[in-house]
Amino acid sequence: MALTTEDVRKVGTLARLALADDEIATITPQLNDLLDQFARLQQLDTTGVVPTSHAVPVKALLREDEITPSLSQAEVLKLTAHTDEIMGGFIVPQVLAGD
Repeated sequence: MALTTEDVRKVGTLARLALADDEIATITPQLNDLLDQFARLQQLDTTGVVPTSHAVPVKALLREDEITPSLSQAEVLKLTAHTDEIMGGFIVPQVLAGD
């Protein structure tokens, strides 16, 4: 089933695209060509073909987690002059307007 210019206009409206008449005239045969190609792909016999999400095997290149020493809170707070000694944290500028 081929798309008509009205079909393309309706899809454009649903996608909130403001398509001009010359754009619709250009896009309609292009979309019909794509749909024809998809129809040809659906005719292929894929029995015995394992579904896959990647064309080639993908291996996660992640290192193992290991516990390493880290700085204490006091050591980190010494790295800046903008600290709140009472609360034990950083002082940062206000980013949201408000009272």
